[in-house]
Amino acid sequence: MMRITETVKQLIIINVIFFIGTQIIGAEVAYKYLALHYPQNNDFKVWQILTHMFMHGGISHILFNMFGLWMFGSALEEQWGTKKFLFFYISCGLGAALLHLGVTYFEMQNILEGAAGMNLSDTTLHQVLNIDFVVGNRYDGELFKNKLIPILQETGKLNALNQESYDSLFNGAVLNQTPMLGASGALYGIIVAFAFMFPNAELMLIFLPIPIKAKYFVPGLLIMDLFLGLRGQSIFGGGGGDGIAHFAHLGGAIVGFIIMWYWKKNQFNNNRWN
Repeated sequence: MMRITETVKQLIIINVIFFIGTQIIGAEVAYKYLALHYPQNNDFKVWQILTHMFMHGGISHILFNMFGLWMFGSALEEQWGTKKFLFFYISCGLGAALLHLGVTYFEMQNILEGAAGMNLSDTTLHQVLNIDFVVGNRYDGELFKNKLIPILQETGKLNALNQESYDSLFNGAVLNQTPMLGASGALYGIIVAFAFMFPNAELMLIFLPIPIKAKYFVPGLLIMDLFLGLRGQSIFGGGGGDGIAHFAHLGGAIVGFIIMWYWKKNQFNNNRWN
């Protein structure tokens, strides 16, 4: 059995502390400050680009990610040393956040096309996208409508509202207020690196107990996750539960691939950072 390495152990401890802290202070407060929000959200803070990767949405989410970190990360830290592994892990997590935000930006522009005819000012649009319409664990359409109407009345835009523009604003507000969290993006980078380092290691999914070499398993995993992500489903915990988090997974994988490709090309892969 692979022993747990020091940096991996410390990362797992930090994630567990964040998870326990979330249960103590409440998910609503913890997510507000530490999960990754879209920049147009009033709760967005720069530090969330880093802190989101230590937040998790549930026990199964953190258990899967920490198991993967131990299983794949320890093998890499053994080869690379502490500093090199930590640099790689954080870089993949940041890459996941940036690709997630980039994809969210383009999706937001596409969604808001339906309300373009209303010619809302940036200030009004920002106000609409930040309407508080969460009741329990769901977005309440009736509450959104009740708060939207006074805003549009005040700006003289209520007469321009129709079903298409309403749906556009509602969906835009949902997207704007759905945070992303989890170590999945960093973990995907780790899995890609593992396939580079140990291409012939045999891996398998719990629901598909067939040994497959890492060099085939990982590309297949990424393709499957992308496919399900485009359909709004998930293989692994996606954090915000909004499909777009699949691009965070792929963002971590892409950064991991680029770093491994560069290190391999420059023979840097053999160097340790202790």
